Amino acid sequence: MVKKMAEKVLEQYGVVTIYRDEKHPAPTYHVEGRVQPNPYGKLAALFEDDNLEEVMYNGGAQCVQVAHREHGMCRTNIWIDDDEGLTIAKNIAAFTNVPLGSGPNQVPIFDGRLPDGSRVNGTIPPVSPDGPTLTVRKFREDPFTIVDLINFGTVNLRLAAMMWVWIEGLDSRPANFVLAGGTGSGKTTTVNCMGMFIPWDKRMLTVEDTAELQVYHDHWLRMETRSERPDGTSEIDMNACLKSSLRMRPDRIIVGEVRSSEAATLLTAMNTGHDGSFGTLHANTAAETVTRLINPPMNVPSIMLGGLDLIIVQARLHENGKTARKIIEVAEVAGMEGNKPRLNAIWKYDPVKCKVEETGIPSKFRETICTAAGITPADFENHVKQRMQILADLVKRNIRDINTVTSVIQGFYAKLKK
Repeated sequence: MVKKMAEKVLEQYGVVTIYRDEKHPAPTYHVEGRVQPNPYGKLAALFEDDNLEEVMYNGGAQCVQVAHREHGMCRTNIWIDDDEGLTIAKNIAAFTNVPLGSGPNQVPIFDGRLPDGSRVNGTIPPVSPDGPTLTVRKFREDPFTIVDLINFGTVNLRLAAMMWVWIEGLDSRPANFVLAGGTGSGKTTTVNCMGMFIPWDKRMLTVEDTAELQVYHDHWLRMETRSERPDGTSEIDMNACLKSSLRMRPDRIIVGEVRSSEAATLLTAMNTGHDGSFGTLHANTAAETVTRLINPPMNVPSIMLGGLDLIIVQARLHENGKTARKIIEVAEVAGMEGNKPRLNAIWKYDPVKCKVEETGIPSKFRETICTAAGITPADFENHVKQRMQILADLVKRNIRDINTVTSVIQGFYAKLKK
């Protein structure tokens, strides 16, 4: 590909060249070569690139666009007309067993999961009057681990070790918590990494609308919701899955995204002995998380929030001209003030220093773990430092793949059992 002087190459790999044109604020993601016939058409070349987070097709009047992990939102040199886009959309919908169409017993909008695990949303006219659309959140073949989150600056070493202790619970009292954040803040990625801290002698159960979690675990049961279909197939919502899961003797429950009545069911589980349960939720602060939980459509009675130990908030920030996903707040539920829980922020993001720091407020949950494990605060601190050393060694040696990182963590647990 020959480029003009006004274009600056940002990166090249394989058949991909990413360059910036001074006439447009978004970089261009240029793919060389032809794509062999396949169900995904020209999109197939994009699905093969693990550097892409999302692939977005907005109809034939626009080029396909992608969200690149390093370069952000990019235009591509790929154009797909409406007829071809409709064919691709129907092929993808077939993988999700959804009859996509505008006729009887068909639907013009769908959510689903591709065979490789990627999450997809699609629409066709009349829902999207400008043509068919597809938004694919890609499934990473090589999932991120806690080592990656430390390297990215999403968490620092101490907070990562603290999260390890909270989730493990020192084999006595694991934390019940909610991970909150806005769209695209990296909640699912962080939950994946947190799942690696769950010991393999615990039965882990996950409930999601669309199965996205990629956890390497020895005893894992996944549940996925099902939408009502035009042929009369009934809906199985998240609350139904969660209620059923409580009869499966789970040691740890993870809810992919809490939106409605399943919030009360999850809090009920936390209040009735299912310690170590957690879920994700759309909110931008710990206080907003509480407000969302106690109001419609979640309607969790305030008194039940006493079963929640921590609210962890993650955000997508802009630092030095780049997008950064960081944990910006960790708050504890420390009793009630009237009909609302009192929140103590024990970690807070400093925008001047561009990092999250401990606030110095005494941790109520640390006392809970110490009491359950029969240890002193000094012992607790030693456990945190021990895990910091393990994580620091992994970072130093650049060991970040999910199998090795999880094996190191589980091997550590195995030694503790001796």
